[in-house]
Amino acid sequence: MEAGLTNIIITGVGGQGNILASHLLAGAAISEGWFASIGETYGASQRGGSVMSHVRLSREYQVGPLIPAGEADIVVGFEPVETLRVLLDYANPGSKVIVNPRPTYPIGVSAGEVKYPPVEEIIKTMKENVKKVSVIHATDIARDCGVAIAQNVVMVGALAGSEYIPLTVKIFEKVLEENFSGEQLDLNLNAFRRGVEGIQEAHA
Repeated sequence: MEAGLTNIIITGVGGQGNILASHLLAGAAISEGWFASIGETYGASQRGGSVMSHVRLSREYQVGPLIPAGEADIVVGFEPVETLRVLLDYANPGSKVIVNPRPTYPIGVSAGEVKYPPVEEIIKTMKENVKKVSVIHATDIARDCGVAIAQNVVMVGALAGSEYIPLTVKIFEKVLEENFSGEQLDLNLNAFRRGVEGIQEAHA
């Protein structure tokens, strides 16, 4: 990692709220005076295909939107296989990972054409290749909050509470307040705070 530059990849499948998460992160950084670049790639996102957002935070200058291979400092994964796929291309031994272990099965698995690998094996492989892997059961937490689709906001909370990035929890809460109102704000703030608690428990 260059001094003053943090490279973050947020990855999942279409429909998991990847884009909102990356924009909340970039918004928090910009509000604190950082430069933030977002580069997004999509597979067949409307059919549950791969979605990946590159978020690059720089204190001193604007950088290009795409992270070079092997230079991701942090990977936030909404889906385990997609997270491992990203690690193979972008991680290095010093990378840190926050992953939701709930699988989203592709059509081939549902049809019995291919087999989804055991999640335990996926997580084990991650731990063998990067510095730190934190498992956050974001889907379960979001459901417990009463809004299952907010697992992306739970994961943003986990990132905010990880102390991996130079941004405070309060800054993220301010950005949420700028993007939501009323009941939606209450639901998302709750999901976010539960994510913060989840990562703190994982790191205790």
